[in-house]
Amino acid sequence: MPAAGPCEHADVTTQRFTTRPELTGTTGMVASTHWLASGTGMAVLERGGNAFDAAVAAGLVLHVVEPHLNGFAGDLPLIAATGGSGEPFVLCGQGSAPAAATPEAFAGLGLDHVPGTGLLAAVVPGAFGTWMDLLARYGTWHVADVMAFAIGYASDGFPLLDQASATIARVADHFREHWPSSAATYLPGGEVPAPGSRFRLPGLAATMERIVAEARAAGPDRLAGIEGARRAFYEGFVAEEIGRFCATQELMDSSGRPHRGLLTAEDLGGWQVREERPTTVEFAGRTIAKTGPWGQGPVLLQQLRMLEGMDLEDTRSGSAELVHAVVETAKLAYADRDHWYADPDHADVPLGDLLSQEYAAERRALVGATASDEYRPGSPG
Repeated sequence: MPAAGPCEHADVTTQRFTTRPELTGTTGMVASTHWLASGTGMAVLERGGNAFDAAVAAGLVLHVVEPHLNGFAGDLPLIAATGGSGEPFVLCGQGSAPAAATPEAFAGLGLDHVPGTGLLAAVVPGAFGTWMDLLARYGTWHVADVMAFAIGYASDGFPLLDQASATIARVADHFREHWPSSAATYLPGGEVPAPGSRFRLPGLAATMERIVAEARAAGPDRLAGIEGARRAFYEGFVAEEIGRFCATQELMDSSGRPHRGLLTAEDLGGWQVREERPTTVEFAGRTIAKTGPWGQGPVLLQQLRMLEGMDLEDTRSGSAELVHAVVETAKLAYADRDHWYADPDHADVPLGDLLSQEYAAERRALVGATASDEYRPGSPG
């Protein structure tokens, strides 16, 4: 390395070193958990789409390329803000439980809880309807345009992530023995797909292509097309197939016994996405926005409430003191989540008390000098 000249800065403490490039630009910026989704979102922006168009397209791609993390028939808690007012809003894409999923129904099956896997755990899939709602009210593109990227990757293939391959490997025997349709989808040729191999989801591609066809059949109007796509999923062929599958297939779940599902086409047809105000707290001069207690978003807000009362401003990043404070407040907040959070439409959740300064001080006092292994939900209010 040449010696520094009289006008150069040789003091390394003044230089900024990073293993990642600093990105700047004027068109926009996209970040996601997969490079193909990020590239999709950027392509939408470069073609004149707005941030909501980009989010929908990128989100649909994630449903394809990260099958071990989320799916086309999953849920979607969404927080966004418009460029005008800048006020954040939440879309509740949390699917509701089937109408038949009553305590009596599970007791009749000899169960005292909902199994964590299998058809009995299935709820209304809210993700697709939420993406369509976001596109209709805040986007500018048509259904066919935002879905083209996801359809392309599902049909033509994508490099399978190492973690996805490992996840499939862990459940491969269960798929082969108990879930034949999952085996047909994720074990091509009966084998676990290798990391980095070209992986295709032709069944999902065909489903999305049919949704696009029904959107086009609804007419050239953008909103009519979006409604056509939503109707195809929640009132048409997708809902009918989900209802048929749940009613006729008896699949092994985590209870150790096979069961049919309770989800019906009527459950899907009666569901609607809901827009609501976010739950917020002020922290370090910023407004932090999360979902309501129907999701686990307020957990972070509870943590921040506890942390803001601790003397951590001069604490070194990554220090034992800081890690201890963050982990211990997380334990307390998650204990409250498990004990108090629920659907506020059906349960009295004391959210105001959970996020109050007084309650945070009470919980903060439980953080000692050593780690705790106790489960300690509090008594808000």
